[in-house]
Amino acid sequence: MPVTELIFDGLTLMLLGMGSVFSFLAVLVVAMLGMSRLAQSLGGKPKVLAAAPVVNAATDGELIAVISAAVKRYRSHKS
Repeated sequence: MPVTELIFDGLTLMLLGMGSVFSFLAVLVVAMLGMSRLAQSLGGKPKVLAAAPVVNAATDGELIAVISAAVKRYRSHKS
């Protein structure tokens, strides 16, 4: 086989491989876009999460005491 024929066969094989990979990726992108649109249409409106409870002044001191006791206990068991 002459060298030019080998180069031509190599280029043909390269183009065939790159074309098949490009085609697969194009089909994959189209499929992902289609599934995204389908999920958006089936999903409806997003749900709103409830707000965090408000901590008032009466429970604020109790919360600080509990957190400080937990930190103190953690530090005493760590060392």
